[in-house]
Amino acid sequence: NNHLNENGIRYFGALSRHFVLVTTNKNHPAFHLDVPNMHIIYQKELSLKDILRVPGVKEIMITFFCYCALEQTTALWASSYLVMYKGVNPDTAAFFASMFFIGITVGRAINGFLTLKFNDNQLIRMGQMIVAMGIFAMLLPFGSTVSLAGFVIIGLGCAPIYPCIIHSTPENFGADKSQAVIGVQMASAYVGNIVMPPLFGVLAEHISVQLLPV
Repeated sequence: NNHLNENGIRYFGALSRHFVLVTTNKNHPAFHLDVPNMHIIYQKELSLKDILRVPGVKEIMITFFCYCALEQTTALWASSYLVMYKGVNPDTAAFFASMFFIGITVGRAINGFLTLKFNDNQLIRMGQMIVAMGIFAMLLPFGSTVSLAGFVIIGLGCAPIYPCIIHSTPENFGADKSQAVIGVQMASAYVGNIVMPPLFGVLAEHISVQLLPV
């Protein structure tokens, strides 16, 4: 927004019912304009040290790391787990591994309607409980069918967690810090995505792919 001049601000103000401008520039020209429907959020630039000092940031970074580790490791190793440990036909295993993503997609569509009745924290807890049910189903000694269903249930449970954590960031940490906090959340998410699937591959090779639900 450093490149948004006065004419641009008036243009977007005229197009919008409510125009929200987020800026880290305390000398932004928007502060000197009278645009009735414009709301300005000034966010002070924070260093990584400053962000980590904010109460709860370290915990939310760990949460994001764990969630993305769960989602990505499950997505990449589901079919191998079903074939190598449960003895499922490779074609069937591949189909149900893809159903994990269908579970996430359908779950997020349902989650959109649930937001009308439940808040972010409630939806996150619901998702965690559904994920736990899916993991429990995979651990049960009832054959491959229950394990196949477990992956779909885990996908459904994953659905609300990521978007609800992001959406609740301004409420949990303040609108003035939300941009910086979301940045470190994304960094933690990518670390989880990159590190955990290959690490599980090492564990599967040297111990057992049976460890996936754990």
